[in-house]
Amino acid sequence: MRTFDVIIIGSGSGNSLLGPEYDALDVAIIDGGTFGGTCLNVGCIPTKMYVYPAEIAQSARELSGLGVSVDVSSDAVDWPSIRDRIFGRIDAISTGGLAYRNSLPRVTVFQEYAHFIGPKTLETASGEQLSAPTIILASGSRVMVPQIPGIDLPQVHTSDTVMRIPQLPRRVVIVGGGYIAAEFAHVFNGLGAEVTQINRSSRLLRGQDTEIAERFQQCAGDQWNLATEWTPEQITPNDDGSVTLRSISTQGAETREEVADVVLMATGRRPNSDLLNPQAAGIAVDPESQLIRVDDHQRVLGQDGKVLEGVWALGDVCSPAQLKHVANHEARVVAHNVMHPEDLVTSDHRFIPAAVFTHPEIATVGMTEDQARAWAQENGAEITVKSQAFGDVAYGWAMADQTGICKVVADRATGKILGAHLIGPHSSMLIQPLIQAMSFGLDARQMARGQYWIHPSLAEVVENALLGLEFD
Repeated sequence: MRTFDVIIIGSGSGNSLLGPEYDALDVAIIDGGTFGGTCLNVGCIPTKMYVYPAEIAQSARELSGLGVSVDVSSDAVDWPSIRDRIFGRIDAISTGGLAYRNSLPRVTVFQEYAHFIGPKTLETASGEQLSAPTIILASGSRVMVPQIPGIDLPQVHTSDTVMRIPQLPRRVVIVGGGYIAAEFAHVFNGLGAEVTQINRSSRLLRGQDTEIAERFQQCAGDQWNLATEWTPEQITPNDDGSVTLRSISTQGAETREEVADVVLMATGRRPNSDLLNPQAAGIAVDPESQLIRVDDHQRVLGQDGKVLEGVWALGDVCSPAQLKHVANHEARVVAHNVMHPEDLVTSDHRFIPAAVFTHPEIATVGMTEDQARAWAQENGAEITVKSQAFGDVAYGWAMADQTGICKVVADRATGKILGAHLIGPHSSMLIQPLIQAMSFGLDARQMARGQYWIHPSLAEVVENALLGLEFD
């Protein structure tokens, strides 16, 4: 049995815990995957590095409305060059991060998976047993795929593998209707592949505000082939190296087939809680979400509902918001609380924003309109809603934008902003002042008239949305 002061399971946001206060502690970092975690290696960062050139290419194709014609075909796309630029940088960061941690005299990295065999006692895949008074669970999440015939064919990928394929495929079928499917549909369509997206339900991006989701679904259907209410049933190989995906209608026995060079399964992710054997350590896991249960201080709860002293969790393994910025926030909370048990701070999950880097881009924070109406009914309040078109402000005119909107939902009596939802160019940046207003309690009226808004910037769409709200 090897003992440490602190054991961290996971090298994503968990790796960021080790500030100067931890220098005197003996620390173990355990991760059987690629060092650096999901975001760096197979998630947020490489996908956005693909999204950017895809966005440039797709936007160029849409310049005809501005009097400019640009022909961007798949022949003009150098996929290997894009891929190598991305992973030439990312792989070096992962390798360098691992080398740095290994160079520290009081840090030991175990490049293998581990699971609990008892309270605060772990066993690695190679059989080594480890213990520590403080254990931090930051083991993240993993992709889920339907167990259908053909799922193991080499042409079938997940977000973990599809970004490293050798060439841009001519035909791509994407299964799923969430943010990962939306982003990869944009990537492959933008770079010139023929894309078909298949989704089990009738609606894409179900977690988004209804108006935003409906607007995106219309845009998606205009850009690539969209088939909703179909469930994949079987994938079979063809003699030419392609595969055929057969799906069955959710409305009956009707079937359809798509031939593809690549099938991307973007069917969701699940927390890695089960891989830790949490029962052996008395750790409580939500039976529905499979998330490890934590309190507001990120302390892990036992099966009796009480805090398990010295056991903490952060990120996808315990948070329903599978977002890097949430994991980073929780990591800062854990880093402080481990070292300052007499001065615990809480995680602030009130206003968690998110963006979908598809085409057009989407950003959201707070309540949807439907959620706000339910809240208002429950609390005897009334809401006010304004959807401001990008195309109705000066910079939107310049862009000839016909799809973008900035939607703000507020309490009609107090002006408190309850939610904001954008679809359109640069939405992930335009939403930031609304996130700031919600986080610091600035009401919509103060925000609209208490500052200058640069004219004629696209930010005026936010200003006009705020001015369009009606108050008592």
